[in-house]
Amino acid sequence: MKKAWIACCLGLLNSKANAQPGIDEMQQARQQLQSTFFSALDCSLVLAAIFGIVGAVRIYHNWQMGYPQIDEMVLAWFFAAIFMILAGVFLKAVFGL
Repeated sequence: MKKAWIACCLGLLNSKANAQPGIDEMQQARQQLQSTFFSALDCSLVLAAIFGIVGAVRIYHNWQMGYPQIDEMVLAWFFAAIFMILAGVFLKAVFGL
């Protein structure tokens, strides 16, 4: 009984080792991700800069018009830009690039 159990386990281990095709494809996908990821990181930084500039213009306009609650707008635009920066950093950390 034990010999049959051991033979069965060894047979499963052997089939698991043979059932792993695609290592080359995984390496190729990783290389493609590395080549395109930095443009995505740059895109997140560009979007953060655009959020900052548009937010600054809108806040300045509303400030000159006498809008009383500028603080909420400043925080909203600031955290939108920070979120975009952190999203790029998070993706970099998750994919290990």
